[in-house]
Amino acid sequence: MTKILNDDLIYLVLSIVEEIPEGNVATYGQIAYLAGKPKNSRLIGKILSMAEFYGKYPCHRVVNCNGRIAPYFIEQKRLLQDEGVAFKNEKCVDLKKYKWNI
Repeated sequence: MTKILNDDLIYLVLSIVEEIPEGNVATYGQIAYLAGKPKNSRLIGKILSMAEFYGKYPCHRVVNCNGRIAPYFIEQKRLLQDEGVAFKNEKCVDLKKYKWNI
């Protein structure tokens, strides 16, 4: 993974995340696909976990393929709800309604 992970990829991923419209979510897989790394969803998670060192990005708008929010990102649910995103249960966004259509 370290051979793939570099500043160019980090800034590419963060620029994609920056494009997710308010009130929508994207999956790690979508971001990986758009970054040209379709089989590296976990790498996207790694990059997003370091995003605070590169600036302010709306990383709260990224969820897993089932709409589940990140387990250790305590503010994520509140941030999404503040943007009007509803949850189908305690931890999952309704992807049919809120998934970013790219």
